[in-house]
Order: sequence, then C-alpha cells, then structure tokens
Amino acid sequence: MPKMKTKSGAKKRFRVRPGGTVKRGQAFKRHILTKKTTKNKRHLRGSTAVHETNMGHMAQMLPGRGI
Repeated sequence: MPKMKTKSGAKKRFRVRPGGTVKRGQAFKRHILTKKTTKNKRHLRGSTAVHETNMGHMAQMLPGRGI
C-alpha cells in the first residue's frame, strides 16, 4: 500500500500543535495596508488556530500528523 502524500502547500502554511490543534498565520496582512486601520493591522499580528469546522479538511491535507 503506498503512503499518503501530504499537500505541499499545506505543510508550508500550517503546523500541528501537540494538543492536536493546527496553527495558521493571519490573512489580510500582505498588501493594500494603507486603507486598513492601525488597530486592525495590530490585531492581525501573530498566529491563530484553525477553526474546528475546518479540521476535517486539515486532516485530509496533513495525513499522519495526529489530527
């Protein structure tokens, strides 16, 4: 039986935390920043977790990672 392949785009963008949650970066922080407020850009810093409704898709994209 062949091994399941991981989606190469997903392995670059997501990390699986020890508790089983998936860490992701925030969107909307790359360009067109002049019309966004400073408060909005500040809240987009750092990382956040993938919502539990999307964890089924994450398990398909990252097989064998304990999701």
